[in-house]
Amino acid sequence: MNAPTGRVRAVLFDRDGTLVEDVPYNGDPERVRPLEGARQAVALLRERGIGVGVVTNQSGVARGLLTAADVHRVNERVEVLLGPFDVWTVCPHGPGDGCECRKPRPGMIRWAAARLRVRPEEVVVIGDIGSDMEAARRAGAHGVLVPTPVTRPEEIAAAEHVAPNLLTAVRAVLSGPPRGRVLADERPLEAAGTKDPARPRGRPVRPSVRAGAADDGAVRTARRPAEPSVHDDSRRTR
Repeated sequence: MNAPTGRVRAVLFDRDGTLVEDVPYNGDPERVRPLEGARQAVALLRERGIGVGVVTNQSGVARGLLTAADVHRVNERVEVLLGPFDVWTVCPHGPGDGCECRKPRPGMIRWAAARLRVRPEEVVVIGDIGSDMEAARRAGAHGVLVPTPVTRPEEIAAAEHVAPNLLTAVRAVLSGPPRGRVLADERPLEAAGTKDPARPRGRPVRPSVRAGAADDGAVRTARRPAEPSVHDDSRRTR
């Protein structure tokens, strides 16, 4: 893991189980429910000029349980509820497809960092299972695990950084990479954090990604949700 020096320029979130409730193979925007603290956590990063993105496995596409259009609609709903993300990176492949983008492989994280024009060591990946942390490690980024009921004890034990909830994880990295194994909500904050994330104020310094940017055929990225790929991870049921 990288030494905790420098600054954090981007935070990449897992989608299901981290930003929104984990509904297996969800293709229905009406079933999207943000997790507690997600809206405020993402807003804090925007207000600090830190880029925000989503890196999500979506093997439901490969399994024939979802279409790319289904995933696109779900991602759009996430943005309606949490505000716009600077980059979306999605893997539509199944566990046996041998792609380089599907977590725990690092392809999506490296791709997102490149689109945001930041170095991997300036990126924090926040997720709820071990494959999120392993992908961050392989990419050279920092990983913060926010456990949920599906997180295995061995994944918690192996994680380099653990936070009790999403808002604590974000607050802990506002002034730099994570420090210590168990992160605490002890860093000073500006008064902001409850503003509408869809209309962020403050320093508009965050990186931008041109909509419709070219991709490698496996990972799609865009300023708004591009044609997707779905969230799997050998994620318990997926």
